[in-house]
Amino acid sequence: MLASCSRTLARLPSKGVLGCASARLKHSLPDLPYDYNALEPYISADIMRLHHSKHHATYINNLNVAEEKLAEASAKSDISTVIALQPALKFNGGGHINHSIFWQNMSPNGGGDPSGDLLAQINKDFGSVDNMRKQLSAVTTAIQGSGWGWLGFNQSSKSLQIATCANQDPLRATTGLVPLFGIDVWEHAYYLQYKNVRPDYVNAIWQVANWKDVEARFKEAQN
Repeated sequence: MLASCSRTLARLPSKGVLGCASARLKHSLPDLPYDYNALEPYISADIMRLHHSKHHATYINNLNVAEEKLAEASAKSDISTVIALQPALKFNGGGHINHSIFWQNMSPNGGGDPSGDLLAQINKDFGSVDNMRKQLSAVTTAIQGSGWGWLGFNQSSKSLQIATCANQDPLRATTGLVPLFGIDVWEHAYYLQYKNVRPDYVNAIWQVANWKDVEARFKEAQN
């Protein structure tokens, strides 16, 4: 059974880390809502197993260690150590936030097009779903090194926007956008299957896009 903080991260990632940190609860690896082989042939079981059980688990373990050190430093009013811990908190906390969304953003029953209010908003902001796909795929594929491409919601302008983040930088803390759909382009997310052909992997992601999850995040962001 998932820890309460992990469940919160899957739905409210930007608040989940802060809430867990303040309560000094350990983060735990969230279960996938499907088997490791469920996204084949688009994403192989080997990639999913390594990505989830090794890479995501490492972010969580390092985040827990960093938060323990932060609590100790804060108790001692050791400001220098608190400052020194910020990169580790950002990287590992971001990795936990991003992947907790990523697993939910995909489904073996995914693909196709969104519907309802999300479809209407995409058509308003991008002209069509195909235009949104092309724009997000292009900027994500063009990321230099490691990072993420995102479809996010701007709560001020009430519009959808596309953005990229380097490394494991979390979208909301970095840009203010609420994350709806993310594409991980760290090499560990695709190299075993797609080698250095990142565009093929990015295009394949759309075949497993879980629009029900994206629509739920969109509805929540509007409120």
